[in-house]
Amino acid sequence: MIQFSNTHDHYWRNMVTRTLLVVLTVVLIVLFLPRSKGKMFHYDEGKPWMYGQLIANFDFPVFKTDEALKRERDSIMQHFQPYFNVSPSVEEKEIALFRQAYKGGIPGLPPNYVDAVAKRLHELYQTGIMSAQQYSKVVRDSDNVIHVVTGKQAVSQPISKVYSTIGAYEHLFMDPVLSPKRDVLQQCNLNEYIEPNLIYDKDRSETEMNDLLSLIPQASGMVLEGQRIIDRGDIVDAHTFRVLSSFEQAIEKRNATEDELMSTIVGQSIYVFILIALFTLYLALFRKDYFEKPRAISLLYTMLLIFPLLTSLMMEHTILSVYILPFAMAPIFIRVFMDSRTAFIAHVTMTLVCAVAVKYQYEFIIVQLVAGLVAIFSLRELSKRSQIFLTAILVTMASALVYLAMQLIQADDLSKLDRTIYFHFGVNGFFLLFTYPLMLVIEKTFGFVSTVTMFELSNTNNELLRQLSEIAPGTFQHSITVGNLAAEIANKIGAKSQLVRTGALYHDIGKMTNPVFFTENQAGVNPHSKLTDLESAKIIIGHVGEGLRLAERYNLPRVIKEFITTHHGAGMAKYFYINYKNAHPDEEVDEAPFRYPGPNPSTREQAILMMSDTVEAASRSLQEYTEESISELVNRLIDGQMAQGFFTDCPITFQDITIAKKVIIERLKAMYHTRIQYPELRA
Repeated sequence: MIQFSNTHDHYWRNMVTRTLLVVLTVVLIVLFLPRSKGKMFHYDEGKPWMYGQLIANFDFPVFKTDEALKRERDSIMQHFQPYFNVSPSVEEKEIALFRQAYKGGIPGLPPNYVDAVAKRLHELYQTGIMSAQQYSKVVRDSDNVIHVVTGKQAVSQPISKVYSTIGAYEHLFMDPVLSPKRDVLQQCNLNEYIEPNLIYDKDRSETEMNDLLSLIPQASGMVLEGQRIIDRGDIVDAHTFRVLSSFEQAIEKRNATEDELMSTIVGQSIYVFILIALFTLYLALFRKDYFEKPRAISLLYTMLLIFPLLTSLMMEHTILSVYILPFAMAPIFIRVFMDSRTAFIAHVTMTLVCAVAVKYQYEFIIVQLVAGLVAIFSLRELSKRSQIFLTAILVTMASALVYLAMQLIQADDLSKLDRTIYFHFGVNGFFLLFTYPLMLVIEKTFGFVSTVTMFELSNTNNELLRQLSEIAPGTFQHSITVGNLAAEIANKIGAKSQLVRTGALYHDIGKMTNPVFFTENQAGVNPHSKLTDLESAKIIIGHVGEGLRLAERYNLPRVIKEFITTHHGAGMAKYFYINYKNAHPDEEVDEAPFRYPGPNPSTREQAILMMSDTVEAASRSLQEYTEESISELVNRLIDGQMAQGFFTDCPITFQDITIAKKVIIERLKAMYHTRIQYPELRA
């Protein structure tokens, strides 16, 4: 009854957890999805209409193109007459300053020249003087006219009839009286008394400009309710293109109400919920083990979140093509750290979710599905950096080819094919190259270990393995042999061969602390002869703890540390236990000092390593190496491990164990060069 209750509670706890995971993912995605309707149809100017007959179901205006509106605005601005206010105080001030400076007369000239210059300055100011900067801005067109405002009266005046400060100075010496004395007058710095008296009236000018621009009609015609817009097969010409665009704009404005917005949100929520729920159902049915691994679930749902959010942000806030986003990066990560089937299902789910945010869903879905499949197929086992480069090239080529194929299906003129999209595919391929460095970020963030990292760790030239080969050469050779044996078994049963090979190289690194106490490193002298069985057992069992300590110091991944702790499981140091028990027949022997701390293997790879390690070490003690003796040893040891329950916590099957036995027997026979026994010749 208690067991049933615990099972029932566990079931509902899992249901609640998965439901919350789905709801949270859906809420985050829908929160960022664009709300605008976007294009209802996929159409391009100069191409045939692919849908059925389109009839207007309401009156709507045909809006002008942005280019046409810009031309009209430019035309108005070109002929616009800005307003300039006349400032009489400028003339009075500057002429007064001139007379004050030359009240004693101009040196070298008769006294009447002061009045002549003042008169000429008065004439220039009456005509009007503008700043050089403002003058050059208005005079770009010689036909331009300005409004000169004096008091409450505004008079139109051609810009050619007023002066800039520089032009006024030049015209000063064109006076018949002053011109003959120009050389003398130029020494008087008369330009200091020429200042703009026409001041630009910014507020009034901008107000009238805005009024004129607001009069520009946004539409160039009307489409009436019931009017046919286009029919299937008709070519979308420039006018029809504007009509279709106007129709979609009109629909969007009509739908821009709170009810319609709520309808959009509800629709998006249902759509995304169905997809995420189906993906979660797939995991619950076929990859239930991932729910027991928080890092796996975190990575999967992070991938489902990141790319829809990036797609939504790009569609809302940039003009860049969505095709530059490296969507194939998600299935690559899931393939490398998990499995191919989950990578494909996750990619399909992610693509369909992203499709609700883009404009051309059909092309987007096809291109991304092909790109994801190529990425998964090209990375069956990532072992070197160059594979990422090859994958990026293949994904780029596949995306471009499938998009070209769809264009060829729809187009009747090759010259009209959209070529700019292929540049976006190239950028996408470039971004895919960042998969390799980002893989390290994924490893650190979610606690995964990639195959590339496994290859790097299994390099015998790295510091820790090099120390093992120098300090405990026998253990090093044992680890290599066990690794090769375990990797062959893993390949036969479909387990992770590179993982178990790497784990085998490090499983005995703790023996470096006391290498001579392990038989493979001894050279005729056995230091255990001077120790008690309890002391010897403590040293032998201690290599597990020492191995963990070294693994911590060298930052080995957690998955490698698990090989160190599980390769003996919760087994016993039987040699010393039996010795101690034989020496103390009347004593109740405590097994704890002779038992390894465990735990037992929890994965197939860990179970493979335990079998390979135990059999390889024991095979060294065989008196003779025959097929019968090797088979008997392998079956006895592995069957004993099964009987002790070492494999009850891992998903290894009886068939896997049978295959493992066969592989170990064949490998040991090859290692020790067993021969058949020749029959004796009967007399």
